[in-house]
Amino acid sequence: MKATKVPGQLIDAPYYNNFVKLDSVNIIESCTHIRDKKGAMFLQDHMLLFVLEGTKHITYGNKTYTIEKNQMVLLKKNISFDYHKTGNFENKDCYDCLMFFLKDEFILDFIKMTEIKEVPTEEMARVTVRTVQEPLRSFVLSIKPYFNDPDKIDSGLVRLKMLELLYDLASTDRALLLQLLQLKQQAISDITQILEENLTSPLTLEDFAYLSGRSLSSFKRDFSAIYKTAPAKWIREKRLNHAQNLLTVTELPITDVCYESGFESPAHFSRLYKKYFGVSPSSARITSK
Repeated sequence: MKATKVPGQLIDAPYYNNFVKLDSVNIIESCTHIRDKKGAMFLQDHMLLFVLEGTKHITYGNKTYTIEKNQMVLLKKNISFDYHKTGNFENKDCYDCLMFFLKDEFILDFIKMTEIKEVPTEEMARVTVRTVQEPLRSFVLSIKPYFNDPDKIDSGLVRLKMLELLYDLASTDRALLLQLLQLKQQAISDITQILEENLTSPLTLEDFAYLSGRSLSSFKRDFSAIYKTAPAKWIREKRLNHAQNLLTVTELPITDVCYESGFESPAHFSRLYKKYFGVSPSSARITSK
């Protein structure tokens, strides 16, 4: 399953979701009637998700988070996750959520504006599902009318309200404060864990470095010390071996095998596969039967 790159692809075909676009914040409304839908997303920006109706299950790494009506969750950028959303059966299968996509510069502005001191810690902030209470719920609902006439939006006012929102959340929730601070500068993380959780996501070396809390040069150095090889070569070979396994044990179309293995171009994947294994993906599948 190919992951939808968000926020960009959510406003194009086939989704056509309502959206409000500011300088460093994109807000997307997903309001529909569905009984059951599954898919995958790749976050290009940090995402603050509010579920207003229905339920959304998000699986990232080896954990699944369930966000129900009037709950929220904050997720960092450059991750892929599977989702399963269901509408509220008692309300005509209605599913309604707002997604706030925050760029790095917005997080930096928030930290500067609030003058929050760095919180020294070696712990990674945990992803936590939180209940949306007043006045936060009222603020979220106050955004809805903007989707009807986005040209009339006061971008400066909405931006200030977003900064106030983050401040109110962070001032009462230390775990969320840690999350926000670590969005600006990721805490140093275990490289092996980062690779295991994200190997089949369409990430670049720069993305892996960011997730591990390192500069690109530090990531390459630390990676080489652990694996005794260059990261690009290791990641490519691991993805190709994962693809080989999918071709052998599943009936997935080759295009899906490409995406499920972390490659973005089926043609490029086929060239790499043939160069590495000596046969094309289609030939490998025939041989395995």
